[in-house]
Amino acid sequence: MQRRRWQIKFGIILLFLSSALYFLHYLIFHDLHDLFIHLVGEIAFLPVEVLIVTLIIHKLLDRKERELRLDKMNMVIGVFFSEIGRDMLKEFQGFDQNREELSRIYNPSSDWNPDDFKTLSGKISAHALDINYNLGDLERLKSILLQKREFLLGLLENQNLLEHETFTDLLWAVFHLMEELARRENLHDIPIMDGEHLAGDITRAYRLLLIEWISYIKHLKEQYPYLFSLEFRTNPFDENAKATVSA
Repeated sequence: MQRRRWQIKFGIILLFLSSALYFLHYLIFHDLHDLFIHLVGEIAFLPVEVLIVTLIIHKLLDRKERELRLDKMNMVIGVFFSEIGRDMLKEFQGFDQNREELSRIYNPSSDWNPDDFKTLSGKISAHALDINYNLGDLERLKSILLQKREFLLGLLENQNLLEHETFTDLLWAVFHLMEELARRENLHDIPIMDGEHLAGDITRAYRLLLIEWISYIKHLKEQYPYLFSLEFRTNPFDENAKATVSA
């Protein structure tokens, strides 16, 4: 309400200022005919001006602003993968009975184009994750997630991520998994049905994490080739991957 009142007052001031300038024009030149010619001409051009401002300039500014927001979001997503995302990928692989097949699918190259990443994303989405809660270390996964609890909470408070629906879904899936693990005192001897429930939570978070990882890598390839080079050399799906540059 207060903002609307300010806008109304500002509009009245502008109208008064315009009227005062037209009146000053008449006082100086004493020519109503010329004054009305200019007035009608300016009114006639007004629709064109609105077209230029609202449909062209505004669209360009909105596109630029959207690109800046996207860049900020990807910076935050990069921090997420550095802090916990990569560790989660490795831990989740320990539960996946089809991890060898996933390693064959995920083989990005330095000369890939956007279509290659789109194809990879489709293959990952169609990949059958076969999570077995007995294969991995639930206690270690629980410890990793709880250590980064405050960091994850901080991400949810980041305004730049509100428009990134897929990443927000990933954070909620990770939080749910963390809460499920945190509320169990003993993860070494759990009932089969409870283990299958946890496997479902891991599957949800893992799939969202994989899709977001591909999107992030694609962004690095397009905007920051030197960062993509490091991620390419330290592929979390390659057990022999090393950051060291070799011939």
